[in-house]
Order: sequence, then C-alpha cells, then structure tokens
Amino acid sequence: MKLTVQAIGVLGPGLDGWASALPVLRGEAALPAVATAVPPPLRLPPPERRRVGQSVRLALAVAEQVFAQVPHAPATTASVFASSGGDGENCDALCRSLAEDVPHASPTRFTNSVHNAPAGYWSIAAGATGPSTSVCAFDASFAAGLLEAAIYACCEDEPVALIAYDMLYPQPLHALRPVLAPFAAALVLVPGHAASGLARIELSGYGAGTHAAAATPALEALRAGVPAARCLPLLEAIARLAPAGAGPAGVPPAGVLPAEVALEGLPGQVLRVGVSPCR
Repeated sequence: MKLTVQAIGVLGPGLDGWASALPVLRGEAALPAVATAVPPPLRLPPPERRRVGQSVRLALAVAEQVFAQVPHAPATTASVFASSGGDGENCDALCRSLAEDVPHASPTRFTNSVHNAPAGYWSIAAGATGPSTSVCAFDASFAAGLLEAAIYACCEDEPVALIAYDMLYPQPLHALRPVLAPFAAALVLVPGHAASGLARIELSGYGAGTHAAAATPALEALRAGVPAARCLPLLEAIARLAPAGAGPAGVPPAGVLPAEVALEGLPGQVLRVGVSPCR
C-alpha cells in the first residue's frame, strides 16, 4: 500500500508539535525534560469541555495540530483513533465506584469510558461526519491503527487522519499497566505517492522480525514506555528526510536514500514501512 504523509502532529514529554520536535527527532537536540502539556479542547462547547478527561483532550490536541497543516476539512475527512487502553482515569473511577458497599456508576463516567469517546468528541468539536474507526491492539495499537488507516485510504481513495494516543493509569492500575507519560501522534495520509508532502510510505504488511528502536536513549525510553510512542522510529525516519537547512520538509538534499522501518506489532511480528522522500 503506497501513501503520502501530508502532515504530522505530536504531543508528549518534551515534544509539542512537528516543527518543534524536528531537531529532537533528527538527533540535533536532546529531548527536553518537560512534562506533556495538554491544552484544553477549545473547539468543544463548554458543557462537553467540562466533562472530558485527559485522554480526550490529548487526542483532540494532536488532531487540531495536524489539521492546521493540511487543506482537508476535518468535517469530511475520515479518521482512525488508536489507543492501547483508552481512558484509564475513568476506568479507575468506575472500578472504585463499583467496589463500594453500594455500587454505582456515573452516566458521565460511563459515557467517557468507552473506547470511541475521543472519536465522538472529535465529531462534536470539528463537526466531523466522515467515517471513523477506533482500534485497540495493546502494545501494537499504533501499527494496527496505521494499517487500518492505510487500508481505508487505499480502498476508498480518500485522505484519512490517524490519531494515536495513550494516557497514564492511576494507581493501583498503573502498577499493573505502567505507561511512562501522556503521548499522542497524528498523521494525515493520502493514497498514492504524491509529489509533495512530508514523505512517501509503503506498507508491505506484517511479518516476523525485530522492531526498530528509537535513535537516542531518551526517545527509546519514551517509545518503549508508551504504546502510542511506538511510532517514534517512523517519525524519526521522516524527520531525517530533510535535515536542518535542507529546505522544506520532504525536499531532501541529494544522497538521501529510502529507509525501511519495522514498527512493533503483536509479539514476534513487525509492520514494515518503507519511507522515501517526495520528489
């Protein structure tokens, strides 16, 4: 499956937006020791804004980032949301309430606990009426989301946005399912190899193999510690297509060669993604 990455959004510890993340992803700057700053979802009406948890805010923040870079209207663009565990905060609150002497469940908590809650809130915030899918594959959730988005784009011949996100679980769940930090990434993909964009990618499917690691210890710790951050080797490969001073992203200097990234999938499997510059 051949696609073009038109835009990327990223939000995590020390990473806030594609442009500011580029020096870190290229290895030109260290990952800042800064916690993830999740902005409020200003496009949501005030009643919904007050109800949403951090996972929805995180997912909507990178969706806003990526759609600010492309001409596609979010209202009509298909979307794929991928998360390894959804809203851990609500999961914890519901478990605690059900364990009380008189069990009860808040309707608002329940509404926000379902796995497609961010997709629903995105439809409210952006007026999005296009097709939307929410997927989960534990630590392989980013690879599963990328594959789902690629299949949609190629089969329907339409652009699609992939939004991958993961939040922390409170204790005691965190002890059983540790997530290092809040992290989210978004990509807008169009079918085929276009002449302009950040990069061309080609998915050759799942196979046995060893997954790629991030290039620096700090980024590798983030990649290994957050399922959504399993995208980092792919983001690094795209960032390296246009080193600093080489011109616009996607216009690399002479000699830049295509790369292949093996993204972590289910145990013993990797999703192989070829990465090459747009010309």
